[in-house]
Amino acid sequence: MIGAGMAGRTHANAWRQVRTVFGTRGVPQVRLAAICDAYLPFATDAANSYGYERATSDWHEIVEADDIDIVSIVVANKLHREIALALMAAGKHVLCEKPLSDNLDDAAAMAAEAADASVVSGIGFGYRRHPAIAEIAELANSGALGEILHFDGRYWCDYGADPQVPIAWRYRGPMGSGALGDVGSHITDLAEFVAGPIASVSGGSFATVIAKRPPAVEGLAGGRGAAGDAEATETVENDDIAEFNMHFASGAIGSISVSRVAFGMPNALCFDVFGTQGHASFDLARSGEIKLDDTNSPAGLRGPKQVLTNPSFPYYKGGSSMDFAGVGNTQIEQFTYQARAFLDQVIGLDEGLPPVPSFAHGYRAMHIQDAVATSAGRGGASVEIK
Repeated sequence: MIGAGMAGRTHANAWRQVRTVFGTRGVPQVRLAAICDAYLPFATDAANSYGYERATSDWHEIVEADDIDIVSIVVANKLHREIALALMAAGKHVLCEKPLSDNLDDAAAMAAEAADASVVSGIGFGYRRHPAIAEIAELANSGALGEILHFDGRYWCDYGADPQVPIAWRYRGPMGSGALGDVGSHITDLAEFVAGPIASVSGGSFATVIAKRPPAVEGLAGGRGAAGDAEATETVENDDIAEFNMHFASGAIGSISVSRVAFGMPNALCFDVFGTQGHASFDLARSGEIKLDDTNSPAGLRGPKQVLTNPSFPYYKGGSSMDFAGVGNTQIEQFTYQARAFLDQVIGLDEGLPPVPSFAHGYRAMHIQDAVATSAGRGGASVEIK
């Protein structure tokens, strides 16, 4: 593990749990070797909490370690390229958190290197592993909802709503690498997962509503957490809020809204997809269910219905020690399912789990972010996705 903040600890837990799901036939024991963080107390605490053998503050030690085969990168986006390229050159398999980088050039270099490497690499769009979301994607892609017409998604968070939250890497970098790159990359990926490839974006719009923040505080991870009372002197460089419209290759249209300053919304990911024969919706706050309305209902009984996640949904059966309807899933399990899929790729085991998206997929996602930024710079003009 490289990175021991909130998401890093979640990856650490996923690797600890990776053999507890979907059986153990053909799956080797996984040794939890090391956790690295530039702030050593974070690394030490995470290593102790999740049962890793050692902690370090120098990621080069992970690169040079002969006893490490797989590495998760969960650090500031601008560091991804240097670390990932060094790991792949050292013959290590790399699972990198999204977005692939904070700029298109670095993402291109990472995708090119991964294409030629002899190791497995993947990008962490973990919401694809959520049983409820994966079920909606199957409904949409199988034609059960008819021809897809419209996708509306939003991911609203409040981790930056307090202007006294100190500056951190999340608030640095070009427009499009803020709220759009952080939470927006997830909901945009889900738009394509459910409704197919995005052909163009338009109406791009950014807002930075908190222009200054207090200086960084050692031991405060990633721009989240307790606020202080220091004077706000550091300039915020990227977007607090982003919105844009989409045209899909299928002819469907959609819109996305994201924010890191949405007061009272700690982690609100929601979306609706409409087809000619049905409508499905998901709300992370009610992650053990989907809402579904389609033409299969008897006359007079139409309307959105609650459907509990259950063993007929992807990832559900075998994905928990209590895999029956009504138990549900959280955001945490999807990291475990992602780690298991990546492990299967590394060892060459086909258990039917969809592979983790490649660095090339991450590069495409960066193209979409870049197109939104270009649209915003051109007053909302339409921009094709290359």
